[in-house]
Amino acid sequence: MSAQAGGGVRTVRAGRRTVEVHRPDKVLFPAGEGAQRHERYTKADVVDYYRSVAAFMLPHLRGRPLMLERHPDGIEGPRFMQKNTPEHYPEWIRRTEVAKEDGTVRHTVCDDTATLVHLADQACLTLHRWLSRADRVDRPDLLVFDLDPADDASFAAVREAARWLGELLDELRLPSGPMTTGSRGLHVVVPVDGGEDFDEVRAFARDVAERLVAEHPDRLTTAARKKDRGERLYLDIQRNAYAQTAVAPYTVRALPGAPVATPISWAQLDDPELGPRRWTVADAMEQARSRPWAALTGRGRSLNPARRRLRALDGS
Repeated sequence: MSAQAGGGVRTVRAGRRTVEVHRPDKVLFPAGEGAQRHERYTKADVVDYYRSVAAFMLPHLRGRPLMLERHPDGIEGPRFMQKNTPEHYPEWIRRTEVAKEDGTVRHTVCDDTATLVHLADQACLTLHRWLSRADRVDRPDLLVFDLDPADDASFAAVREAARWLGELLDELRLPSGPMTTGSRGLHVVVPVDGGEDFDEVRAFARDVAERLVAEHPDRLTTAARKKDRGERLYLDIQRNAYAQTAVAPYTVRALPGAPVATPISWAQLDDPELGPRRWTVADAMEQARSRPWAALTGRGRSLNPARRRLRALDGS
């Protein structure tokens, strides 16, 4: 960041624009002590992280409506989930009008580093992205499986379920990438070709999840109600619906220590240090530079061949 410009405002060069950051020294992530030891991070730290990771993060954001999770007083203060773009946002920030039952929502779209920095200035810690793009909001080009453990201590079960899911997706010849969520579990992301609507994509995801549950009924479940899950890991496919969102790769989570939702390679599932909060704003850039999802670049796959392969596995 530049030197302080006065009034608690600093200017940050972000691509072709200069963006003001207000109250950069404000603590958003307080330090923890003892068994809960974690680092303290200010707004300036979050801005610096997002500016540095932009080249890796923006390809996962461009063209997508966003839901913004804001914490103006830090993670210990109130949280706001923001869908509509405020009028006071700079005119150069892209908006997109998306239909809803009783009208429209004007979502923010983050296409450049300057927008990412401005959102960080607004204490938007976590960016939740649509699985479709603004020009075709009803046609998802991503499919997401959310592996949600029964409790925070069950990450071994998450690894196990992710391996089973990855092996099945390989059999279906669908490229996929796992991602730590920065919270409790993992997401497994599958690029698709955008040729089907949300209902069709979600139905396919449900068929995949139910096949895994049938193979491992004591370990996995698709039961949406917690009371029906017991100790089993929840294979959640409900994000694959119109207007639903998933945390964006490399986004910060509003949890102590500023963990980051971080893409990983399938081989990294075997890393003994791997956990859902393995990376933070302090070191997520190192993982980003390794380009763990390099094999996922390019156009997503059609689901029709995968459906046929899944039916063949089921013997139908």
